[in-house]
Amino acid sequence: MQSSVPPFSELLADTRESVIHLEIRDNYGTNPRLEAWQRGERVGWNDRESWWHPFHQTIADAVARGVVIRRARMVSEPVSEYIRWEHDATQANTVAGEKVRWLPRSQATGFLVPANDFWIFDGNLLRVHHFAGDGSHVVDELSKNAEALKLYTSAFETIWQRAIPHDQYII
Repeated sequence: MQSSVPPFSELLADTRESVIHLEIRDNYGTNPRLEAWQRGERVGWNDRESWWHPFHQTIADAVARGVVIRRARMVSEPVSEYIRWEHDATQANTVAGEKVRWLPRSQATGFLVPANDFWIFDGNLLRVHHFAGDGSHVVDELSKNAEALKLYTSAFETIWQRAIPHDQYII
């Protein structure tokens, strides 16, 4: 399925105030950095050149313009190997300027959670990610539907309030 959604970097370049991002999966498939981590290779955080990617620069540039970027991750516990790696790699996100929190699913009782990962840019543009069962990315869709934006934003804010800041979430 082809997507006509602009690249993330383009959407973020047009953002002026805020971005929220919710991730709800315990596995997003495989990638070379995960595979290296599984072999025991760890990031040399003192060697920024080795781990700083264009994505991190895009985030850092937005934060430098005053955009507040918050990412919440809902996770099953005990966490999957993928989440264990992602937790380790999140230092790159925080160095770039993202605020990241983690919410164990056991603390998500009592409110509804969207079925898909999403980003919301400046409160008025929703980018929903669709994944296959194996964690591979299928397609994205954009929406400016006011009701959807309200529901997704409300769910995110509830999760954010309950979630644990990255530096306090120990796995």
